[in-house]
Amino acid sequence: MKTKIINAELLDGVAVFVAVVNSGSFKVAAESLRHSTSYVSKEVTRLEKRLGSRLLNRTTRTISLTDAGKAYYERCQQIVIDAENASRSVSSLQEEPRGLLRVNAPISFGSRFLLDHFSKFLHRYPEVNLEIEFNDRKIDVVAEGYDVVIRVGNVKDSNLVARAFAQSKSVIVASPDYLHRHGTPMTASALAQHHCIAYSLAPNPLLWELRKGDENLQVKLAARAQCNNAELMVALACDGIGIANMPLFTCEKELAEGKLTIILDDYEQPEYGVFAVYPHRQYLTAKVRVFVDYLVESFGESGLPQKQPTK
Repeated sequence: MKTKIINAELLDGVAVFVAVVNSGSFKVAAESLRHSTSYVSKEVTRLEKRLGSRLLNRTTRTISLTDAGKAYYERCQQIVIDAENASRSVSSLQEEPRGLLRVNAPISFGSRFLLDHFSKFLHRYPEVNLEIEFNDRKIDVVAEGYDVVIRVGNVKDSNLVARAFAQSKSVIVASPDYLHRHGTPMTASALAQHHCIAYSLAPNPLLWELRKGDENLQVKLAARAQCNNAELMVALACDGIGIANMPLFTCEKELAEGKLTIILDDYEQPEYGVFAVYPHRQYLTAKVRVFVDYLVESFGESGLPQKQPTK
């Protein structure tokens, strides 16, 4: 189906013409539109010239519609009403949280930390509907039409707004069985002699950056397995496949149950920030604003695990 091109001049002067007819006066219409009387008069004159027909009979005291003006006014009045209703509907989206909110989050973080929050958010804002998707692939926020995307780690796209609402340290973990069979690495350089499980979506999956005091270390690894999902990394590590480096929040349960053990905890690693990412700061809809505020409020109170869970 071909798209019909609309003449940009079609609506020029229409709102002014309707205001003049509704008020019965060029002066009153000018006051309501916050323009001068001469501007309003010229707009109507331009409209008549473009249409090739007189719309108003003018005297020094009164105005009245011509037959052409009556027919044109009947159609234009509805156009103005529809435009006003459209404007109000957009304004209401800016002022009141309502409508469909599309959210995307990583599987592990979403399933472990967001499930209860979604329910509480919906109870708080009954006019908002949620469409939620969990996956671990890189999301194009704008192209895929999401309102908010949850991301763990750095957000480098300068065209997006990223608001941090939580942080978690990174830990190096392995199962007791793996450490029994292969030994426990005591230094960062010893990791190169071990089987490792790498996160394939990291900028450099096989290069781990560690710090000890003033010394910054980069360890090149040979991965026994690479995957793009934190839950799978945890499962492989618990099964003794290798050593994994991941945010603490992804494996706190397994650490508490003794299925995994933190190693090399005397080495420091950058903390993982957790961000709510959305396309625009200007003209932010109320549904996005209250959702992001809700995340900041909720995780400010509960936070994420920062220490090794005790058994």
